[in-house]
Amino acid sequence: MRQQLGADTGLAARMFLTMFLLAALYLFFLTVLWQAGVGYTGIIFFVGIMLFFQYYFSDRMVLWSMGAKEVSPNEAPKLHALVERLSALADLPKPRVAIVPTSMPNAFATGRNPSNAVVAVTTGLMDRLDLPELEAVLAHELSHVKNRDMTVLTLASFFATVASYIVQNFFFWGGAFARDDDDGPNNVILVYLVSLVVWIISYFLIRALSRYREFAADRGAAMLTGSPSNLASALIKISGSMNRIPNRDLRQAEAFNAFFIIPALGGKNSLMELFSTHPSLERRLAYLRKLEQEMEFRR
Repeated sequence: MRQQLGADTGLAARMFLTMFLLAALYLFFLTVLWQAGVGYTGIIFFVGIMLFFQYYFSDRMVLWSMGAKEVSPNEAPKLHALVERLSALADLPKPRVAIVPTSMPNAFATGRNPSNAVVAVTTGLMDRLDLPELEAVLAHELSHVKNRDMTVLTLASFFATVASYIVQNFFFWGGAFARDDDDGPNNVILVYLVSLVVWIISYFLIRALSRYREFAADRGAAMLTGSPSNLASALIKISGSMNRIPNRDLRQAEAFNAFFIIPALGGKNSLMELFSTHPSLERRLAYLRKLEQEMEFRR
């Protein structure tokens, strides 16, 4: 019998505030572009096409880049059984299942929506975790699918990507930012500076949003399995094992940190956590202990 938890109003409020700040920042950005008379239609169209392909083909790109292989129920019966049972508990269509042949212990979920999701685990993860711990990790990944985190983060990053594109291709697009009047050069400088500010601020806000989504997925795993301690144990094992993986292998996987349950390379202090897509292990363990106490109180 799975223990149900009440809503985490604090976590929900932090996610709402972060998305509100992003929306306000992007509205300011668009207002400046409009007032500066920027011919930004082509830029937004280009970025939109880029994110469209990222959104619709991310599952194939990530699986291919990680060397993951989709497996059938006959090839991985225990893994499929766990995913099928958790999917039923979460009221989700069963996602496709893949295995990544690497000693790095990790797992991720990708796909644009629950009907097109893929859950992948590494061979290193399956070798190190016992069955309840593996179930907890899969529950975490399915919670990402349930919460549509890829969609949320893709939408949240749209105008941040526009700002980033303007900054990085400023000299190519500079002529599009100037009006046919004396204020043309000033408009160019203004658009560049505002784009740079929007890019920097949105970078940290999107990282914060990603960290909050990780907490939400940890909470979802606790609700699905009824045992936050299993996920805590899995996180400790995964994090401890990372220290024994060659740095070369970790750096190769670092680009996919946002997908993983534990980043391949991450900050070790609170300042570096600002740059991370994931909360620190210490904060996640503290949150899971809090959830465990809530469940004990409700029993």
